[in-house]
Amino acid sequence: MARDDPVYSQTASTEDDHLPNLVTIVGRGVPSSFEIAVNGEIEMMADDPLADATIVSKHVAEGTIDVGVRRFRFSGQMANVSLVDWNGVPAPESPSTPTVHVEYGVPER
Repeated sequence: MARDDPVYSQTASTEDDHLPNLVTIVGRGVPSSFEIAVNGEIEMMADDPLADATIVSKHVAEGTIDVGVRRFRFSGQMANVSLVDWNGVPAPESPSTPTVHVEYGVPER
């Protein structure tokens, strides 16, 4: 899969109109991989994305999760979400893959 040059964001944008949408990935206690693609820009909401083993480029975020949450702000529309469990079984065939919540027009808290 082609990628843009990686950008590691320390925090999400402070401008609500720049990245008005929110996607949250919730782990289910099983190591899983995720990839999110948007047709706008995406930034991870974390103090240290490298510690979360997440790679963010201009339009794509990917990483791993087992417990907890990963949150991203983005502009545009969600283009694709790919989830696989530790065996490589994709959602929705695996009940162990993380859940994904997408919200549009969410002001920053």
